[in-house]
Amino acid sequence: MGFYDLEAETLQGKKVSMSDYKGKTVVVVNTASQCGLTPQYEGLEALYAKYKEDGLVVLGFPCNQFGGQEPGSAAEISSFCEANYGVSFPMFAKVDVNGSGAHPIFKFLKSRLGGLLGSGIKWNFTKFVIDKEGKPVKRFAPTTKPKAMEATLKKLL
Repeated sequence: MGFYDLEAETLQGKKVSMSDYKGKTVVVVNTASQCGLTPQYEGLEALYAKYKEDGLVVLGFPCNQFGGQEPGSAAEISSFCEANYGVSFPMFAKVDVNGSGAHPIFKFLKSRLGGLLGSGIKWNFTKFVIDKEGKPVKRFAPTTKPKAMEATLKKLL
């Protein structure tokens, strides 16, 4: 099973196959609206706006597993992201990223790109980069600002 075999549901309830992103460089990030790192939405949106014409897509996956920092409904999350950060990249339904109920996309990404202290995701805004062939190539820590990913992304675009 590869990245393109997986699917997820958008905040609007639409099923999307990751194969829709074939040929694109993809950033998958677990997000939260009430986290100290929430302002990273701004940096992620800036990267998306700057490079989407070159084939970059950012996929946001809200997660409430870390300190209950994403308690909102799909509509509340969507409204918050748009109103506060102008998020225009695809946002998906709330998921778990760790444990037995972890979403298959995060199970796949963690199996390919372990973290410093094992494969588990330690906090919101862990970022995974997938190349145009669907291969996970780099994992960035939650505290890594989106701007710091730019050099890596430019090489892949």
